[in-house]
Amino acid sequence: MKHEFYAAISQIAAERGIPKEAIVEVMEKALVTAYRRTLGNNPPPIEVTVKLDPQTGQARVFAEKQVVDEVFDDRFEIDYVDAKRVKSDVELGETIVVESTPNDFGRIAAQTAKQVILQGIKEVERAHIYGEYMDREGELVTATVQRVSKGNVILEMGKAEAILPPKEQVDSDRYYHGQRLKVYLMEIRNEDRGPRLIASRTHKQLIMRLFEMEVPEIYNGTVEIKSIAREPGLRTKVGVTARQEGIDPVGSCVGMRGVRIQNIVNELNGEKIDVVQWSSDPKEFIANALSPAQVVEVQLREDEHAATVIVPDKQLSLAIGKEGQNVRLAAKLSGWRIDIKSATALLDEERAAAEARDAADAELLATEAALATAKVESRKVRADGTVVYQNHRYGPLGDDLIGEMVQLRATPQKLNIYHNDRLIASYMLAEDDETAGDSEDEE
Repeated sequence: MKHEFYAAISQIAAERGIPKEAIVEVMEKALVTAYRRTLGNNPPPIEVTVKLDPQTGQARVFAEKQVVDEVFDDRFEIDYVDAKRVKSDVELGETIVVESTPNDFGRIAAQTAKQVILQGIKEVERAHIYGEYMDREGELVTATVQRVSKGNVILEMGKAEAILPPKEQVDSDRYYHGQRLKVYLMEIRNEDRGPRLIASRTHKQLIMRLFEMEVPEIYNGTVEIKSIAREPGLRTKVGVTARQEGIDPVGSCVGMRGVRIQNIVNELNGEKIDVVQWSSDPKEFIANALSPAQVVEVQLREDEHAATVIVPDKQLSLAIGKEGQNVRLAAKLSGWRIDIKSATALLDEERAAAEARDAADAELLATEAALATAKVESRKVRADGTVVYQNHRYGPLGDDLIGEMVQLRATPQKLNIYHNDRLIASYMLAEDDETAGDSEDEE
């Protein structure tokens, strides 16, 4: 029997992956609960401890009792003579801790503590799992698919279970029982029902961890990943730089004959990966980020944090990518808003802009010439704040000008109004068929 008890504890510890000491501690707490139940309803608050021998399984109860002359309830009281054997200087009314193991405690413990022990072992198991994984948040772990439940993929990771929620799943992935895959351990929550491990296949840090696993230069820090842009299941762009002179960061990530990058692509079920050279110069980095397209020129608009990228006509569709994917990922990777234009489109825009500037300059010269030769006429501002020119009213000019004299100078299209040699208003000349105002003689 003694051997069986110890063997049972050892078996539970091995199956659950928890220390034997933790199981013994849980059992002792459960036996304290069982003993308290023998004290009846509303017992006085007393200290109770149970010591369990892990070899034999024998339980010894130690409880507080009050020293009295005459014992009425041996559950809470102890005779003065018996107390002296435990503590030689004990006094009446004092409370001491003595062994109080009931004769039938083994049977009581077996009946009342079984469920508590089982529950306690579960709690210890949960705490042990949480303690094991709490420091692994943000790591890459290998998991096995157990089942799919309500859209969630349940993964087995050693003694623990992890959940792959729908929003952390790649749309193109297909999950089946027994499938082994690598996931990013995104979050660990310690909930009432136990630790809850949340995994992800869409997080961009999954890319970081896969590169650390496949590329020794990234793991040891000689090559650094500066930024990642990802559309899970479709395409990823990674900006890398060397922290040690003489190292090719892009070549290190790709590997001999592309072996390293191909291993990552295979793990991601065919997701395309572009590895580009990072640069502190935004123009250079934006041009690299648009790889595989070739770039003619990058024009930055610092105030808008935007860039216009000029590419050869034949490279326009490649630079933009399918449904804008290439330029969208390049913008995320670089942190700049990117507008793509072909070289021909840019020339056409520049030509149109030049023509518009020439037309505006010509119009300005014509206006200035017309104003230089225009006849100056004076008018008094009417009570409604308007002036009359060629039987049409213009205004209002403002209450402060009512009754004041203003000067009118007309071009073929506009009427300019001045006060004290300062232009105060400009109006397009009214057509002859528009409503005319009262006539007013020139002053």
